[in-house]
Amino acid sequence: MNNVSYKKAVDDLKFVYSENTLSIVFKNNDILMGVVGEFNNNLKELEKITNTSIYSRGNSILVKNTPKKNDLVKNAIVFLFDQFINNGTIEKKDIISSVNKFMIEEKTDKIEYIIKTPKKSVIPRSEKQKKYVRALRDSEVIISSGPAGTGKTYLAVAIALTMLLDKKIERIILSRPAVEAGERLGFLPGDMREKVDPYLRPLYDALYDLLDFEKIQKRIEIGDIEIAPLAFMRGRTLKNSFAILDEAQNATDTQIKMFLTRIGENSKIVINGDPSQIDLPNKSLSGLKRSKEILGHLNEISIIDFDHTDVVRHPLVSKIVKAYSDQNIKK
Repeated sequence: MNNVSYKKAVDDLKFVYSENTLSIVFKNNDILMGVVGEFNNNLKELEKITNTSIYSRGNSILVKNTPKKNDLVKNAIVFLFDQFINNGTIEKKDIISSVNKFMIEEKTDKIEYIIKTPKKSVIPRSEKQKKYVRALRDSEVIISSGPAGTGKTYLAVAIALTMLLDKKIERIILSRPAVEAGERLGFLPGDMREKVDPYLRPLYDALYDLLDFEKIQKRIEIGDIEIAPLAFMRGRTLKNSFAILDEAQNATDTQIKMFLTRIGENSKIVINGDPSQIDLPNKSLSGLKRSKEILGHLNEISIIDFDHTDVVRHPLVSKIVKAYSDQNIKK
């Protein structure tokens, strides 16, 4: 399915309007079945999210509602069509993203910003994510902040992995402050990797979602993917590398400065964090916000600020994040 050209994909849909009914006609029944899902489950989910009436009839999907709602579902179906063409499957999170008002609508943009990895193609799902992907490709240093579920870690790992597989860099370095251990990793059992693994689980999850487990393990064994706790980064120079510092809200001003100054020839550094989840005993010691203030004027450094509208997990996550944000503002 991934070999279907984009032009063919565009030609494979026809839209017929009649009063408050929209018919979306598919020329390829295999793609139609992929979009509607087993037992029409994808359409049922889309129907529930958009509060519209959606039916599958023959080689068409029928939508009955106001013209505005019909267009919303039309855009969602086109999004899911592209998702199935690119990945051969549609997940629940894709259906949620398909109705996100910030989703990328221009087909040329979708092609430009698709991140192709061995297991799946990753598509940015909001304008901020599109801006973030552009920064990850074009800038040497990227600092991003925002709530959980906005794709900060996942998209950075996806870009890093594609660059490694394309041999544009020689290694990926994953780092994270081990706040709960007070950086005293020697007190934890096991070797260095075993000590740090619990703190890097989100980074591992992203890697395993994009490349087979065995291949990731082999890359780690030969050093193409390196696990480097923040406390152990001092004194190094990173060349031909893509280094990601995750959970940077738990790094101090001095630690972030140290990590940033590790950058060497042909390297990128990404710093990600959520200012609302600082675990440091003294929250004022977090260096994430200060790094943006100090470095924001430098052209070589991209600053990306996500908010609850960029959350691409379950829609309830966005509501939860906004509710807590509103409560903090009241205080």
